[in-house]
Amino acid sequence: MRAALASVALLALPAGAQDAAVGESAQALDLPADVKLLAPRDPSVRKATAIINGYILTDTDVDQRLNLVLAANPGAISDEEKSRLRAQILANLIDETLEIQEAAANKVTIEPKEIDSAFNRVATQFKRTPAQFAAYVREKGSSAASLRRQIEGELAWRRVLARQVEPFVNVSDDEVNQVIERMKSSKGASEYHVGEIFLPSTTATQEQTEANATRIVDQLRKGASFLAYARQYSQSSSAAVGGDLGWVRAEQLPPELARTVAEMPPGSVSNPIPVGGGYSVVALIDKRQVLTTDPRDAVLALKQIAIAFKPGTSAADAQPLVNRFTEGLKTLGGCGKVAEFAKTVDGQVVDNDQVKIRDLPPALQQLMLPMRVGEATPPFGSSEEGVRSLVICGRDDPTDAVVPSFDEVQSQMTDERVNLRARRYLRDLRRDAVIDYR
Repeated sequence: MRAALASVALLALPAGAQDAAVGESAQALDLPADVKLLAPRDPSVRKATAIINGYILTDTDVDQRLNLVLAANPGAISDEEKSRLRAQILANLIDETLEIQEAAANKVTIEPKEIDSAFNRVATQFKRTPAQFAAYVREKGSSAASLRRQIEGELAWRRVLARQVEPFVNVSDDEVNQVIERMKSSKGASEYHVGEIFLPSTTATQEQTEANATRIVDQLRKGASFLAYARQYSQSSSAAVGGDLGWVRAEQLPPELARTVAEMPPGSVSNPIPVGGGYSVVALIDKRQVLTTDPRDAVLALKQIAIAFKPGTSAADAQPLVNRFTEGLKTLGGCGKVAEFAKTVDGQVVDNDQVKIRDLPPALQQLMLPMRVGEATPPFGSSEEGVRSLVICGRDDPTDAVVPSFDEVQSQMTDERVNLRARRYLRDLRRDAVIDYR
């Protein structure tokens, strides 16, 4: 009480008097008046940010996970937005800790070799060796340890659900058969390839959660990776696969999502959608018609010819080579002469014989649908990114679509019910946890 009164009294003093009072209180330390730091503050010093059932999360943990998100975001993020991201990431790290603790309580262990294997797969996706990828994340201000813990959390939670939730989820044969019959009767109806980011909320946090979801939508529409944001922010079990729900029909989605998805164009991201227990952000990756063939499912064998320019080359300086490239493509005469032609323009050739038309950028899809084997696309690109053309060397058009198998439908229905129970499970863990924020 005496210390508190002294503080109040000090605040009431004029500025000069405050300086004098502080100086007197530190006289016993015999400090120099002109303090010169011999080393900067070390940001790696770990300070507690939250303690979850005794486990300490630090500022460094949050910073390193934040930097993983920033590395996946091509655009600049304001300091204000970073502050909001930190708050969301802290919440995610708390959930991740609860998931790992619940796994330990159920005697679920994740072997280091399992984490190594998943880490190596991520490195491969970035076209790097594990050592190169570890160096890459360090350059971005994160660490391999941070990503490995995230992997551990995902694997542990998936195994907990397999043990504690999945055995108690039942989908009857009659339910599966009813879905299959509805599919047959809805032949020609729309089917959607959907990604979801789910943010849980309570009545008290609803406004803040909606604001966080709105900011995520803004970043996604500016070009941020949906997969990366889903892995970091989504509290759905689909977060481990980047929020990918696969191909679904409207009736398989919650009504709130179904109404929104039906009105979205492919490649778009929705506004935050209120759903039971929180908010969802959905991305419509693609859409097709149920049990009908789609010419965009044709599989192409392609050769890509790419020419690059020296850094700083202007569009005007690049134009003569682009013109020569364009004219040469008109008389290319098929895939057999691609390598020979590429040498004349100092180009590189890349082969890929398993490309679906629907997996290409929308502009190229429309361009290549009517093209025949042996034809080349007009050049596309820029002097900064390089200029390319795709040559069709083979084409397998799609066969008639078939009804998914009984096992496929049952598996999807089971996953949906497990996902719902997983959300409730994590909500209960949060409710019962002892969390001390610092």
